[in-house]
Amino acid sequence: MKLLTSALLVLMLAGCATAYQSKGLTGGYSDLQIAENMFKVGFEGNGYTNPQRARDYALLRSAELALGNNYKYFVILEEANEVKNNTHRMPVEAHTRGHVYDSGSFNATTRITGGQTYNITTPSSTNIILCFKEKPENHPHAYNAESVYENITAKYDIVKWEDIKANF
Repeated sequence: MKLLTSALLVLMLAGCATAYQSKGLTGGYSDLQIAENMFKVGFEGNGYTNPQRARDYALLRSAELALGNNYKYFVILEEANEVKNNTHRMPVEAHTRGHVYDSGSFNATTRITGGQTYNITTPSSTNIILCFKEKPENHPHAYNAESVYENITAKYDIVKWEDIKANF
């Protein structure tokens, strides 16, 4: 019974796409500073997260890191997007109920549950970014960190830190 309760709790928690959050049980972003102005940024989604959202969230975290370190622009030096496919098969259970009559005869009914196979895809996106104070001339595809931040937070209706601070 404890196993069933635990499984249901995990399914309820994982029933939604991974939120924009630091990496936890259901996924999220992670980052690592490689050099003064270079970062490795990743986002891992769960089975309800589509690949585009994972790419957008990695891009959003890239913009946050640039802005948080007083940079206005960043370029993606390397990008890796992956979708892992996992197959899970639920166990088969059989439950039999029966009744024995005074005459010695009996009646039984068996109910079989489980056996379903679920295919779960989990996307991830990783960027290695280089940040700049001014728009770099030798990188024509530099991202404006503030624009990326504004656009992606609006697209996914993510509450901004400035809005949270304003309510305190």
